[in-house]
Amino acid sequence: MTPVTHPIRLTERINRIEPSATMAVVAEADKLRQQGIDVVDFGAGEPHFSTPQHIKDAAIAAIQSNFSKYTGVGGTVELKDAIVHRHAVDFDSDYRREEVAASVGGKHALFNVISVLVDHGDEVILPVPYWVSFKDIVRYAGGNCVFLESDESHGFRVTANMVAKLVTPKTKLIILNSPSNPSGAVMSSEDMTEVIRFAHQRGIWVISDECYVYLSYTGKRFSVGSLREYRDRFLVVGSLSKTYAMTGWRLGFTLGPAPILTAVQKLQSQSTSNPTSIVQKAAVAALKGPQECVNDMRAEYIKLRDHVVKGLRSIPGIKCTMPEGAFYAYPNVSEFFGRSGVNSASDIAGKLLREVHVATVPGEGFGTTEHIRVSYATSIAELDRGLERMRKFFGGL
Repeated sequence: MTPVTHPIRLTERINRIEPSATMAVVAEADKLRQQGIDVVDFGAGEPHFSTPQHIKDAAIAAIQSNFSKYTGVGGTVELKDAIVHRHAVDFDSDYRREEVAASVGGKHALFNVISVLVDHGDEVILPVPYWVSFKDIVRYAGGNCVFLESDESHGFRVTANMVAKLVTPKTKLIILNSPSNPSGAVMSSEDMTEVIRFAHQRGIWVISDECYVYLSYTGKRFSVGSLREYRDRFLVVGSLSKTYAMTGWRLGFTLGPAPILTAVQKLQSQSTSNPTSIVQKAAVAALKGPQECVNDMRAEYIKLRDHVVKGLRSIPGIKCTMPEGAFYAYPNVSEFFGRSGVNSASDIAGKLLREVHVATVPGEGFGTTEHIRVSYATSIAELDRGLERMRKFFGGL
């Protein structure tokens, strides 16, 4: 008897989204390494620093003391208090314990918040270029992205006036990301405040993704969490990944109105439950321990930024704005379109990886067609190796 085969039918919601462009680059670079190929990795969005020792020590102590049981879904009381304390000290906020929840990384926090706020047909204003997962998380939730095109000649900066022009009766949510991944653009505190003010007035939610808030090079840090009078209409999403070089530890958090945080934790209770207990102890050490490591890493990133931008600009045909935060450069490579079979940023990123073994992320994943993202979270020596390969590659097109 011939076995019956049935077609695999996936849900409409999973077919609405695409794989993460950054994770795809990481996977492809790993394949080449497994073949013994020397890859210069400008693709991964993570610090090259090691996690500070006092944070690692706290995790080891948690293991040795058998702190390995379930905790509350949104984290321990100790961790919630540490998140609230750190944010209050650094940004003059005054959140309460019931207004915070820890999650399995900042991406998880964003997925939770968008899932509980966005319904089918809701419009979400999203500045371009955007972090790769924003668009797909909104689409998975059933929302419609309204893209706000920023101006490269002005460093991709987003202003309150630009946001306000896109508001319609269907606008449910505005997503801000400052400093921005991938452009490194920083919104002024005045513009962020104005967006929060008019969104509050119109009953629109705002998510402020502040995963890179400690990596602003403008001379001052700003969180919308300091705008206490408006905080019943916005949420702050943060992460320890970039601030403390803890990407693989997976610890993020959300600050916002208690009813929203209750809904976030309800959703999380049916997915991951609590963040890893041991990681929570490490996070407490990070948040309540010495902060010199944060300042030291930021100072090093500024040197790396200046070095990579100078190097990219020295390659004829490449234009590159000066990022004001995060650890990415976002060069424009459209000058090379039409040469040697190259017609897109994806073509260039693919050739860079296959031909000279430099991993970058094509701009299509971030909503633009003329750019590639270069992570400069690596050593000067590694930057120079990659830049030299890129110089030869572009010189040969």
